[in-house]
Amino acid sequence: MIRKLRWKFVAVCMGLVALVLSAVFGAAYHAVRQNIEDLSRQMLYQVLREDSGRGAVPNPTIEIGGDRVLLPYFTVNIWGDTAYITGGTYADLENTDTLRDILSQCLEQGAAEGTVSEYHLRYLSMDNGLYRKLAFVDMSMEQAVLRRLVRSYLLIALGAMLVLLGIAAAASRWVTRPVEKAWKQQRQFLSDASHELKTPLTVILSNAELLEGAGLAEKPARWSGNIHTEAQQMRTLVEQMLTLARADNGVRPAAMEPLNLSDVATDCVLAFEPVAFEEGKPLEERITADITVVGDADRLRRLISILLDNAVKYGAEGGHITLTLEKMDRQARLTVSNPGDPIPPEHLAHLFERFYRADASRGEKSGFGLGLAIADTIAWEHKGALKAESDTASTRFTFTIPLRKQA
Repeated sequence: MIRKLRWKFVAVCMGLVALVLSAVFGAAYHAVRQNIEDLSRQMLYQVLREDSGRGAVPNPTIEIGGDRVLLPYFTVNIWGDTAYITGGTYADLENTDTLRDILSQCLEQGAAEGTVSEYHLRYLSMDNGLYRKLAFVDMSMEQAVLRRLVRSYLLIALGAMLVLLGIAAAASRWVTRPVEKAWKQQRQFLSDASHELKTPLTVILSNAELLEGAGLAEKPARWSGNIHTEAQQMRTLVEQMLTLARADNGVRPAAMEPLNLSDVATDCVLAFEPVAFEEGKPLEERITADITVVGDADRLRRLISILLDNAVKYGAEGGHITLTLEKMDRQARLTVSNPGDPIPPEHLAHLFERFYRADASRGEKSGFGLGLAIADTIAWEHKGALKAESDTASTRFTFTIPLRKQA
């Protein structure tokens, strides 16, 4: 839990930093691009203004990085269907297919200014009445500047993100320290309280059993029976709390060994068939044979029993409960489904939380709301996953666990 909280803190911090850097660098890039485009336009205006059409070269320049740079350019006059170059730094362009293609693309746009992307040119057009004058300037320089700018921004952003990732990771430990301390204290209290309650409960159950066998009158016998029943429920709750406390403290099952999950599932089905039959909810199984996994047989048996018990408790009257075990690509998948009213999504997301019971959707049933939490813990211990789905057709709990790797 604490680790997830730390990662969430780091993710939120990095997301905010990435958002801020994107906004800053995006604004800076847009400003630089706009500035370079304005300089190119100024050069085009300068070319059109200074080129007299009699071979004079205006020598237009723009300032980039504090230096005056002369960009390649050329000017064209169009008289009717005739076009000729009047000046510029381009050579061997007069009366070529390239020039005709450039002018064709430019005139097709029908705009006073624009770009010819295929040839990396920016143009400006001026109509003098008798003829049209166009100036073209090469965009390669400004495109190269923008590419270098983007690379610089990416390197800066990457460096900043790495530095801030380290800072956020360190800060997450400091921020979550009080939460971690409270969580450890809560787990310790749960473990200690569970251990301390076991002894008095054992004494109470022993005395209740002695009273029941002492031949008491009807009313005292009923009282001793109530004591025994309630004490038994309390012992079940304490055992469940101890199971979760051990999982919280990182105590994993010791008996992790290859086992036949098909046999474990079959045993659970045989044990629950009479219970389901008495409740009027027939239990059906479709179990693929010889599915081998690595795990603790007792713990996996408990997980499956919890799912079956849950289906018997909350399944619709007369509905068929189905247990399916099948082999996937690299996993075994066990599904327990039962018909009934669908669980609302707002409850479905909390089913595996401790002491959570969706009473509004599932009715008042016996239990403490710890069964599914224990099943989820067992799934995690076996590097598997447990999820719940519910719709109008059925409610389904699906447990997946990695298959045993073959030698």
